[in-house]
Amino acid sequence: MPIILGIDPGSNITGYGIIDAIGNKYNYLASGHIKTTKNNLSVQLQEIFAGIFELVKQYHPSEAAVEQVFMHANVSSALKLGQARGVAIVAAAQENIPVAEYSARQVKQAVVGYGNAEKSQVQHMVKLLLHLKHDPQADEADALAIAICHANSRSGYKL
Repeated sequence: MPIILGIDPGSNITGYGIIDAIGNKYNYLASGHIKTTKNNLSVQLQEIFAGIFELVKQYHPSEAAVEQVFMHANVSSALKLGQARGVAIVAAAQENIPVAEYSARQVKQAVVGYGNAEKSQVQHMVKLLLHLKHDPQADEADALAIAICHANSRSGYKL
């Protein structure tokens, strides 16, 4: 039963979701977000790295998945997002955890069945698939959806 860490990177808020998966059955283990201070980028990146690394040490995932960078209208924001992704990937790689990457469209297709789904639809399907009592916060839902997408991809199971 692999434990999968899903990561929704952001320079201000990085969402995470941790599940274990057996075939097409998923068990929720944890989710949350790493909210960085708005000091400067180097401090934010260090906080993301430390937060992901702590999750790796605590939950011992065997695999991780992260959302790919999408084209962004603001170049500065896209660069910061890429740097946040990079430190999150390195934090997992420090413990030799393989990291897969998925586009937002792939994640939505895997979880909702529609690549252009709205955030609220992703939140609702994550709630249903993981038997949660409430819709998870948006960054957590995205990270959990990334983990579910990875579980689907590795098992060949599609919703």
